Amino acid sequence: MGILDFLKGEFIDVIAWVDDSRDTMVWRFEREGHAIKYGAKLTVREGQAAVFVHEGQLADVFQPGLYMLETNNMPLLTTLQHWDHGFNSPFKSEIYFINTTRFNDLKWGTKNPIICRDPEFGPVRLRAFGTYSMRVADPAVFMREIVGTDGEFTSDEVSFQIRNVIVQELSRVLASSGIPVLDMAANTGDLGKLVTTAIAPKIAEYGLVLPEFYIENVSLPEEVEKVLDKRTSVGVAGDLSKYTQFAAAEALGQAGGAMGATVGAGMGLAMGAQMAQGGPWGAAPAAAAPVAPPPPPMETVWHIAEGGTTKGPFGRGHLGRMAAEGGFARTTLVWSPGYAGWVAAETIPELAQLFTVMPPPPPPGV
Repeated sequence: MGILDFLKGEFIDVIAWVDDSRDTMVWRFEREGHAIKYGAKLTVREGQAAVFVHEGQLADVFQPGLYMLETNNMPLLTTLQHWDHGFNSPFKSEIYFINTTRFNDLKWGTKNPIICRDPEFGPVRLRAFGTYSMRVADPAVFMREIVGTDGEFTSDEVSFQIRNVIVQELSRVLASSGIPVLDMAANTGDLGKLVTTAIAPKIAEYGLVLPEFYIENVSLPEEVEKVLDKRTSVGVAGDLSKYTQFAAAEALGQAGGAMGATVGAGMGLAMGAQMAQGGPWGAAPAAAAPVAPPPPPMETVWHIAEGGTTKGPFGRGHLGRMAAEGGFARTTLVWSPGYAGWVAAETIPELAQLFTVMPPPPPPGV
């Protein structure tokens, strides 16, 4: 082996890139003066591509494999440079490694609500968000259109522009889909395919593809969701007349008097009348209907525990007569629906009054 061959072996380059950052899309192979020697070994691993840039002009793209940088495997670069200077580098080029694997779990979302015309609710404002993945499909186009001379390029630097493209096409797809808001959750897959197809040409101009695109949620404004929850509650209640009676009884129990019962029953009847007319929430009724008077307050009935047995139910008037006849005392145990257990009659305010308004015993001799 001659001294020239020995020197050639000592100065052969080994060009490779190993990345563990998980977000680097492009990395430039750093070499002093960008000198690449004749016969250098280039290792391009799976999920990578190597791009040669010679004097500012994109020269060659290498797919995964092991290459010896000689004239027989660099056809484009050979047309730009002659190889007649031995092992000393006759050219200065930059080598960029492109990560062609998928970049997953990238987020997208609407900054501002999208105004759509819903078949059921009319004009509505929608928000949406989800995830997507992207991959470099054409390294040469990606270098020209996006990277330029950036020595290290990450996914965050391009994801912002991708999100803008996604939101623009999503707005158009949602506005023209004609799918009711309540049915969008069942059609997010189809909507995602429409958005992916719509943005594919624009994404291809960057040398990229989106292998996966997901719409995770389409939501209404918080105020609209609250109204929708009320409408759902009425639907769950079923028969409106029974719901009105229940609302009146509930208002009576909460207010603790006839005033609370009247207000609660009035509200229940007003809501029932509005729903019976078939009008939407918040809309004025087609014709003013007379408001029926509220139903009378529901009387509380009581059961009595006496001698190991229960008697009843008895109304308050009946218990008053029993108290006058001596068959109902302050210590008598009573129970009514809504009470956890038996309690003494004198502890119930409305029953305790029965013992304070009793007439005195007749005078002697009468």
